[in-house]
Amino acid sequence: MNKTLHISNGASLTGRLKELEFEDPILSWEEMLCEGPTTYEIESRKLFRLRQNFLSENYDIEIDLKAYKKEIDKLNDPDQYSEIILWFEYDLFCQINMLAVINLLQQRKIKKPIYLVCSGRVKGEKDLKGLSELKKSQLLNHYKQRILLTNEDIELAKTLWGIYCGKDHNLFKPFIVQQSSFEYLGNCLKAHLMRFPDSVTGLGTLEQNVLKLLKNHEVTSRHHLIGYAINYQGYYGYGDLQYSRVIKNLEPFITDTENRIILNADGKKVLDGKMNALNIISNHVTYGGVKRSDFSFDQKENKLIKN
Repeated sequence: MNKTLHISNGASLTGRLKELEFEDPILSWEEMLCEGPTTYEIESRKLFRLRQNFLSENYDIEIDLKAYKKEIDKLNDPDQYSEIILWFEYDLFCQINMLAVINLLQQRKIKKPIYLVCSGRVKGEKDLKGLSELKKSQLLNHYKQRILLTNEDIELAKTLWGIYCGKDHNLFKPFIVQQSSFEYLGNCLKAHLMRFPDSVTGLGTLEQNVLKLLKNHEVTSRHHLIGYAINYQGYYGYGDLQYSRVIKNLEPFITDTENRIILNADGKKVLDGKMNALNIISNHVTYGGVKRSDFSFDQKENKLIKN
Protein backbone atom coordinates (compact mmCIF):
# COMPACT_ATOMS: atom_id res chain seq x y z
CA MET A 1 0.00 0.00 0.00
CA ASN A 2 2.92 2.37 0.57
CA LYS A 3 4.26 2.19 -3.00
CA THR A 4 4.32 5.27 -5.21
CA LEU A 5 3.58 5.04 -8.93
CA HIS A 6 5.68 7.46 -10.97
CA ILE A 7 4.46 8.31 -14.49
CA SER A 8 7.29 9.82 -16.50
CA ASN A 9 7.21 11.69 -19.81
CA GLY A 10 9.33 9.02 -21.52
CA ALA A 11 12.19 6.55 -21.38
CA SER A 12 14.92 9.21 -21.05
CA LEU A 13 13.50 10.55 -17.78
CA THR A 14 12.67 7.03 -16.55
CA GLY A 15 16.38 6.22 -16.98
CA ARG A 16 17.37 9.30 -14.96
CA LEU A 17 14.97 8.44 -12.14
CA LYS A 18 16.35 4.89 -11.95
CA GLU A 19 19.90 6.30 -11.81
CA LEU A 20 18.76 8.40 -8.85
CA GLU A 21 17.55 5.18 -7.19
CA PHE A 22 13.82 5.79 -7.38
CA GLU A 23 12.79 2.23 -6.56
CA ASP A 24 9.00 2.41 -6.92
CA PRO A 25 7.36 1.45 -10.24
CA ILE A 26 7.74 3.92 -13.12
CA LEU A 27 5.31 3.99 -16.04
CA SER A 28 6.92 5.58 -19.13
CA TRP A 29 4.36 7.49 -21.20
CA GLU A 30 5.60 7.33 -24.81
CA GLU A 31 3.18 9.30 -26.99
CA MET A 32 2.95 12.59 -28.91
CA LEU A 33 -0.72 13.44 -28.60
CA CYS A 34 -0.02 17.08 -29.48
CA GLU A 35 -0.28 15.89 -33.11
CA GLY A 36 -2.72 13.57 -34.78
CA PRO A 37 -6.30 12.57 -33.98
CA THR A 38 -7.47 11.75 -30.45
CA THR A 39 -10.66 10.53 -28.77
CA TYR A 40 -11.89 11.36 -25.27
CA GLU A 41 -11.73 7.71 -24.18
CA ILE A 42 -7.99 7.08 -23.79
CA GLU A 43 -8.07 3.28 -23.89
CA SER A 44 -10.60 2.84 -26.69
CA ARG A 45 -9.83 0.62 -29.66
CA LYS A 46 -10.77 3.56 -31.88
CA LEU A 47 -8.03 5.76 -30.38
CA PHE A 48 -5.46 2.99 -30.65
CA ARG A 49 -6.25 2.51 -34.35
CA LEU A 50 -6.21 6.27 -35.02
CA ARG A 51 -2.82 6.66 -33.32
CA GLN A 52 -1.41 3.56 -35.02
CA ASN A 53 -2.38 4.90 -38.47
CA PHE A 54 -1.24 8.47 -37.79
CA LEU A 55 2.19 7.55 -36.44
CA SER A 56 2.79 5.00 -39.18
CA GLU A 57 1.72 7.27 -42.08
CA ASN A 58 3.35 10.49 -40.85
CA TYR A 59 6.44 9.36 -38.93
CA ASP A 60 7.01 5.76 -39.98
CA ILE A 61 6.63 4.76 -36.31
CA GLU A 62 5.11 1.40 -35.46
CA ILE A 63 3.53 1.16 -32.01
CA ASP A 64 5.09 -1.65 -29.98
CA LEU A 65 1.89 -3.15 -28.57
CA LYS A 66 3.77 -5.42 -26.16
CA ALA A 67 5.80 -2.54 -24.71
CA TYR A 68 2.68 -0.31 -24.50
CA LYS A 69 0.73 -3.03 -22.67
CA LYS A 70 3.62 -3.67 -20.28
CA GLU A 71 3.55 -0.01 -19.23
CA ILE A 72 -0.25 0.39 -19.03
CA ASP A 73 -0.56 -2.83 -17.00
CA LYS A 74 1.16 -0.97 -14.14
CA LEU A 75 -2.26 0.66 -13.58
CA ASN A 76 -4.07 -2.68 -13.20
CA ASP A 77 -3.70 -2.94 -9.42
CA PRO A 78 -4.01 0.64 -8.14
CA ASP A 79 -4.60 -0.49 -4.54
CA GLN A 80 -0.87 -1.19 -4.21
CA TYR A 81 -0.16 2.56 -4.61
CA SER A 82 -0.65 5.24 -1.99
CA GLU A 83 -0.03 8.08 -4.48
CA ILE A 84 0.75 8.82 -8.11
CA ILE A 85 3.41 11.29 -9.23
CA LEU A 86 3.35 12.75 -12.74
CA TRP A 87 6.61 13.98 -14.26
CA PHE A 88 5.85 16.33 -17.17
CA GLU A 89 7.49 19.45 -18.59
CA TYR A 90 6.45 23.01 -19.44
CA ASP A 91 5.89 22.51 -23.20
CA LEU A 92 2.84 21.75 -25.34
CA PHE A 93 4.13 18.27 -26.26
CA CYS A 94 4.28 17.31 -22.58
CA GLN A 95 1.23 19.19 -21.35
CA ILE A 96 -1.15 17.51 -23.83
CA ASN A 97 0.26 14.12 -22.81
CA MET A 98 -0.19 15.13 -19.15
CA LEU A 99 -3.88 15.98 -19.73
CA ALA A 100 -4.35 12.57 -21.36
CA VAL A 101 -2.68 10.74 -18.45
CA ILE A 102 -4.82 12.53 -15.86
CA ASN A 103 -7.91 11.61 -17.88
CA LEU A 104 -6.74 8.01 -18.16
CA LEU A 105 -6.48 7.81 -14.36
CA GLN A 106 -9.99 9.29 -14.02
CA GLN A 107 -11.44 6.99 -16.67
CA ARG A 108 -9.97 4.02 -14.79
CA LYS A 109 -11.54 5.45 -11.60
CA ILE A 110 -8.17 5.43 -9.82
CA LYS A 111 -8.79 7.60 -6.76
CA LYS A 112 -5.32 8.25 -5.40
CA PRO A 113 -3.61 11.58 -4.60
CA ILE A 114 -1.94 12.86 -7.79
CA TYR A 115 1.17 15.01 -7.55
CA LEU A 116 2.87 16.91 -10.37
CA VAL A 117 6.59 17.47 -10.87
CA CYS A 118 6.90 20.02 -13.66
CA SER A 119 10.06 21.68 -14.92
CA GLY A 120 10.39 24.98 -16.75
CA ARG A 121 11.88 28.03 -15.10
CA VAL A 122 14.87 27.17 -12.94
CA LYS A 123 16.49 29.60 -10.50
CA GLY A 124 19.76 30.93 -11.92
CA GLU A 125 19.07 29.61 -15.44
CA LYS A 126 18.12 31.80 -18.40
CA ASP A 127 16.33 29.18 -20.53
CA LEU A 128 13.37 26.96 -19.70
CA LYS A 129 14.59 23.47 -18.82
CA GLY A 130 13.22 20.00 -19.51
CA LEU A 131 13.32 17.47 -16.66
CA SER A 132 16.05 15.39 -18.31
CA GLU A 133 18.20 18.53 -18.66
CA LEU A 134 18.22 19.20 -14.91
CA LYS A 135 21.22 18.44 -12.73
CA LYS A 136 20.75 15.77 -10.07
CA SER A 137 20.27 18.35 -7.29
CA GLN A 138 17.77 20.34 -9.38
CA LEU A 139 15.74 17.24 -10.25
CA LEU A 140 15.60 16.12 -6.61
CA ASN A 141 14.62 19.65 -5.58
CA HIS A 142 11.76 19.61 -8.11
CA TYR A 143 10.65 16.29 -6.62
CA LYS A 144 10.66 17.74 -3.10
CA GLN A 145 8.53 20.65 -4.32
CA ARG A 146 5.97 18.46 -6.13
CA ILE A 147 2.44 19.87 -6.19
CA LEU A 148 -0.66 18.01 -5.02
CA LEU A 149 -3.34 18.42 -7.69
CA THR A 150 -6.70 19.63 -6.36
CA ASN A 151 -10.15 18.44 -7.46
CA GLU A 152 -10.41 21.69 -9.43
CA ASP A 153 -7.15 20.86 -11.26
CA ILE A 154 -8.49 17.40 -12.15
CA GLU A 155 -11.79 18.84 -13.42
CA LEU A 156 -9.85 21.41 -15.46
CA ALA A 157 -7.77 18.64 -17.03
CA LYS A 158 -10.95 16.75 -17.93
CA THR A 159 -12.51 19.86 -19.48
CA LEU A 160 -9.41 20.72 -21.52
CA TRP A 161 -8.97 17.17 -22.80
CA GLY A 162 -12.62 17.26 -23.88
CA ILE A 163 -12.05 20.51 -25.77
CA TYR A 164 -8.89 19.14 -27.41
CA CYS A 165 -10.75 16.07 -28.65
CA GLY A 166 -13.66 18.26 -29.81
CA LYS A 167 -14.36 20.50 -32.80
CA ASP A 168 -14.11 24.02 -31.30
CA HIS A 169 -10.64 24.91 -30.06
CA ASN A 170 -11.66 28.54 -29.50
CA LEU A 171 -13.15 27.14 -26.27
CA PHE A 172 -9.55 27.07 -24.96
CA LYS A 173 -9.39 30.88 -24.89
CA PRO A 174 -10.87 31.58 -21.42
CA PHE A 175 -8.59 28.92 -19.91
CA ILE A 176 -5.41 30.68 -21.10
CA VAL A 177 -5.69 33.05 -18.13
CA GLN A 178 -7.21 30.63 -15.59
CA GLN A 179 -5.19 30.03 -12.44
CA SER A 180 -4.39 26.41 -11.58
CA SER A 181 -1.57 24.16 -10.38
CA PHE A 182 -0.53 23.81 -14.05
CA GLU A 183 1.86 26.77 -14.18
CA TYR A 184 2.65 26.55 -17.91
CA LEU A 185 -0.70 25.36 -19.29
CA GLY A 186 -1.95 28.82 -20.27
CA ASN A 187 1.20 29.47 -22.34
CA CYS A 188 0.77 26.08 -24.02
CA LEU A 189 -2.90 26.65 -24.91
CA LYS A 190 -1.94 29.98 -26.48
CA ALA A 191 0.93 28.31 -28.35
CA HIS A 192 -1.47 25.63 -29.58
CA LEU A 193 -3.85 28.17 -31.15
CA MET A 194 -0.86 29.83 -32.84
CA ARG A 195 -0.01 26.53 -34.56
CA PHE A 196 -2.94 27.11 -36.90
CA PRO A 197 -2.23 29.08 -40.11
CA ASP A 198 -2.17 32.85 -39.70
CA SER A 199 -5.07 34.41 -41.65
CA VAL A 200 -2.64 36.74 -43.51
CA THR A 201 0.46 34.61 -44.16
CA GLY A 202 -1.01 31.09 -43.99
CA LEU A 203 1.90 30.12 -41.71
CA GLY A 204 1.57 28.77 -38.21
CA THR A 205 4.09 30.01 -35.63
CA LEU A 206 6.20 26.87 -36.09
CA GLU A 207 6.57 27.48 -39.85
CA GLN A 208 7.04 31.21 -39.40
CA ASN A 209 9.83 30.65 -36.87
CA VAL A 210 11.70 28.33 -39.27
CA LEU A 211 11.52 30.84 -42.13
CA LYS A 212 12.62 33.66 -39.80
CA LEU A 213 15.62 31.58 -38.72
CA LEU A 214 16.61 31.22 -42.38
CA LYS A 215 16.17 34.95 -42.90
CA ASN A 216 18.24 35.97 -39.88
CA HIS A 217 20.92 33.27 -39.63
CA GLU A 218 23.42 31.50 -41.83
CA VAL A 219 22.18 27.90 -41.97
CA THR A 220 24.41 25.25 -43.53
CA SER A 221 22.17 22.14 -43.56
CA ARG A 222 18.75 20.79 -42.62
CA HIS A 223 20.30 19.22 -39.55
CA HIS A 224 21.62 22.66 -38.58
CA LEU A 225 18.18 24.20 -39.19
CA ILE A 226 16.45 21.56 -37.02
CA GLY A 227 18.92 22.32 -34.21
CA TYR A 228 18.14 26.05 -34.45
CA ALA A 229 14.38 25.42 -34.57
CA ILE A 230 14.45 23.17 -31.49
CA ASN A 231 16.56 25.70 -29.62
CA TYR A 232 14.29 28.68 -30.37
CA GLN A 233 10.84 27.06 -30.25
CA GLY A 234 9.51 28.41 -26.94
CA TYR A 235 6.61 26.38 -25.56
CA TYR A 236 6.23 23.66 -28.24
CA GLY A 237 8.64 20.90 -27.16
CA TYR A 238 8.87 19.46 -30.69
CA GLY A 239 11.65 17.02 -31.52
CA ASP A 240 13.77 16.18 -34.56
CA LEU A 241 11.10 14.07 -36.26
CA GLN A 242 8.44 16.74 -35.97
CA TYR A 243 10.71 19.52 -37.21
CA SER A 244 11.87 17.41 -40.15
CA ARG A 245 8.21 17.26 -41.16
CA VAL A 246 7.69 21.02 -40.64
CA ILE A 247 10.73 21.78 -42.83
CA LYS A 248 9.63 19.34 -45.53
CA ASN A 249 6.28 21.16 -45.73
CA LEU A 250 8.18 24.45 -46.17
CA GLU A 251 10.16 23.25 -49.21
CA PRO A 252 8.33 25.62 -51.63
CA PHE A 253 9.85 28.54 -49.69
CA ILE A 254 13.44 27.38 -49.20
CA THR A 255 16.34 26.65 -51.53
CA ASP A 256 19.04 24.10 -50.75
CA THR A 257 22.45 25.01 -52.17
CA GLU A 258 25.64 23.00 -51.75
CA ASN A 259 26.51 24.39 -48.32
CA ARG A 260 23.60 26.69 -47.43
CA ILE A 261 19.85 26.66 -47.01
CA ILE A 262 18.32 30.00 -47.90
CA LEU A 263 14.93 31.66 -47.99
CA ASN A 264 13.78 32.00 -51.61
CA ALA A 265 11.75 34.86 -53.12
CA ASP A 266 8.39 33.26 -52.28
CA GLY A 267 9.56 32.65 -48.72
CA LYS A 268 10.35 36.35 -48.34
CA LYS A 269 6.93 37.28 -49.77
CA VAL A 270 5.14 35.00 -47.30
CA LEU A 271 7.09 36.38 -44.33
CA ASP A 272 6.29 39.94 -45.48
CA GLY A 273 2.57 39.11 -45.68
CA LYS A 274 2.49 39.56 -49.48
CA MET A 275 1.60 35.92 -50.18
CA ASN A 276 -0.61 33.42 -48.34
CA ALA A 277 0.95 29.97 -47.93
CA LEU A 278 -2.22 28.15 -46.86
CA ASN A 279 -2.85 26.34 -50.15
CA ILE A 280 0.86 25.86 -50.91
CA ILE A 281 1.86 24.10 -47.68
CA SER A 282 0.45 20.59 -47.62
CA ASN A 283 -0.13 20.31 -43.87
CA HIS A 284 -3.46 18.68 -43.08
CA VAL A 285 -2.40 17.31 -39.71
CA THR A 286 -5.12 16.90 -37.09
CA TYR A 287 -4.78 18.38 -33.61
CA GLY A 288 -7.03 16.27 -31.40
CA GLY A 289 -10.44 16.69 -32.99
CA VAL A 290 -9.67 19.48 -35.47
CA LYS A 291 -7.93 19.46 -38.84
CA ARG A 292 -5.30 22.22 -38.95
CA SER A 293 -6.05 23.30 -42.52
CA ASP A 294 -9.76 23.86 -41.74
CA PHE A 295 -9.00 26.94 -39.61
CA SER A 296 -6.86 30.07 -39.59
CA PHE A 297 -5.88 32.20 -36.62
CA ASP A 298 -7.07 35.79 -36.99
CA GLN A 299 -4.70 38.07 -35.06
CA LYS A 300 -7.16 41.00 -35.03
CA GLU A 301 -10.05 38.94 -33.69
CA ASN A 302 -7.68 36.78 -31.60
CA LYS A 303 -9.49 33.57 -32.52
CA LEU A 304 -9.69 30.70 -34.98
CA ILE A 305 -11.87 31.29 -38.03
CA LYS A 306 -13.18 28.61 -40.42
CA ASN A 307 -11.35 28.59 -43.75
